[in-house]
Amino acid sequence: MERVPVLKIGDLLLVSIQVDMQDQTALALQEDLADRIVTTGCHGVIIDITALDIVDSFVGRMLSSIAAISRVLDAETVVVGMRPAVAITLVELGLSLNGIRTALNVERGMELLAQSRAGDSDDLGIDLDASERGPAMP
Repeated sequence: MERVPVLKIGDLLLVSIQVDMQDQTALALQEDLADRIVTTGCHGVIIDITALDIVDSFVGRMLSSIAAISRVLDAETVVVGMRPAVAITLVELGLSLNGIRTALNVERGMELLAQSRAGDSDDLGIDLDASERGPAMP
């Protein structure tokens, strides 16, 4: 059985799917990714599907499941590299990929996750610059 590599880049995990997603491969990817999110503490996951020519309902459900698992583990998922034919197929299959953000390429996906994390810290009232300086001096 082939495994899909999960690479850590800064505070992100990058998954580049280069193989046909069979049932066992998809299940192994879900487990591997969940383990890596927990062990690394990463808050963002980018799934690159540039190499996938065809996406069926199984792959669509797998992407949704991965996004849901990641969300539960406090990581946001962005799918990148979706070809027009793949997008059309997903819509025709009625798969809306709820909870998954998309970007055209890895670079844009990384920007999207960075903006999202910055927005989260703003929502929490956290001044990242102040927290990095350490305790205030009297």
